[in-house]
Amino acid sequence: MSDGQASSAETLTEHVGTDIDINAFRSQLLSWYETEHREFPWRETDDPYAILVSEVMSQQTQLGRVVDAWKDFIQRWSTVETLAAADQSAVVTFWSEHALGYNNRAKYLYEAANQIVDQYNGTVPADPDELTSLMGVGPYTANAVASFAFNNGDAVVDTNVERVLYRVFKQVRQADDPPYELIANAVLPTDKSRIWNNAIMELGGVACEKTPRCDEAHCPLRQWCHAYQTGDFTAPDVPTQPSFEGSRRQFRGRIVRTLGEHGQLSLDTLGHRIRVDYTPDGTHGRDWLYGIVTDLADDGIVNMNIEATAAGTAETNSPDMSQDDKSELPSSISVSLQS
Repeated sequence: MSDGQASSAETLTEHVGTDIDINAFRSQLLSWYETEHREFPWRETDDPYAILVSEVMSQQTQLGRVVDAWKDFIQRWSTVETLAAADQSAVVTFWSEHALGYNNRAKYLYEAANQIVDQYNGTVPADPDELTSLMGVGPYTANAVASFAFNNGDAVVDTNVERVLYRVFKQVRQADDPPYELIANAVLPTDKSRIWNNAIMELGGVACEKTPRCDEAHCPLRQWCHAYQTGDFTAPDVPTQPSFEGSRRQFRGRIVRTLGEHGQLSLDTLGHRIRVDYTPDGTHGRDWLYGIVTDLADDGIVNMNIEATAAGTAETNSPDMSQDDKSELPSSISVSLQS
C-alpha cells in the first residue's frame, strides 16, 4: 500500500467508519451515474477548452441555463485561439446577452484564453496546480477541468458534495469542523476522478438536494446513508429539517436501519421494530409493510426470502406474490439487506 493509499485508509476509518464496504459504496454510485445521469453536452467531450468554458459558465448558474449559452459560445469561439483573438468587449456582451451573470467571469475567461495561448502554446495545462495560474481559476475549477478533461484531478467539492458527505456519514455530521476535501479525496477511487466527481456531484444535484428525492431518484447510497436511516436531512446548507410528502420515506429508512442493526428479520418482527402500533392484520400491518419492503426489494436495497409457500415448496428472493398469497403466508417472509 502506498503512503497516499494508507493515508486515505486512515481518513476513511476516522471520518467514515469501518461499517461501510467502501468498494461496494463506490460501485453502487458509479453504476447509478451510468444509468441515471442527466445529459449535458460538455459531458460528451474531453476537450479541456470546452470543459473550461462550461465550468466558468456554471459558477453560480443553473446548468439548464448554461446549455444553450455554452453551445452558442463554442460555435462562435470554437478554440482557445479564436477566443484569445476576439475582442474582450464581444465576449462580455455575449455573456450579458445570455444572462449568465457576473460579467467579470467573461473577462477572466478571455484573459485565461490569452494566457493559455501565450504561456502554454495553446494547450490547456492538465495539472491542477498549473490550472490555478490561469485568471479566474481557483482550486475547485482547476480540479474540475483536470478531472473532466484529463481524469487527473482531486476531489471536486462543492455545496452538493458537502451535503452528500454530511448526510451519508454519521462521523462527518458529528464533527465540529468536517474536513470535507480530505474525506472526499479519501472516498475518491484511484484513477477515476472524471466519472467519480461527475457522479457524486450529480447525486447532490438530483437526489440529495436540499429537499432530498432519495426514493424518487433511486439514490444508490440509501443502505449506508445516516440521514436516510434516521430521517434527519439537515445539512450545512439546510439548517432546518426539509418537509416531506409523507411518512413512507421515514419508514423505508427505519427498515434499512433496523435490518442493518439486527440482520435478517421476519416480516412481523420487522413490523414490530419499526412502529409501536404495528398489528399484522391492522391498517399498518403486513400488507402495508409488504408494500414498502417490496419497493425496497425492487430498488435492490433488500432481499425478500419466502421460506415456504402454501404448497410447502421453498422460494427465495421472490417479492411477486398475489394478494391471496400475502393473506395466506405473510409470516413466512423474511427480509434482509442486500449484501
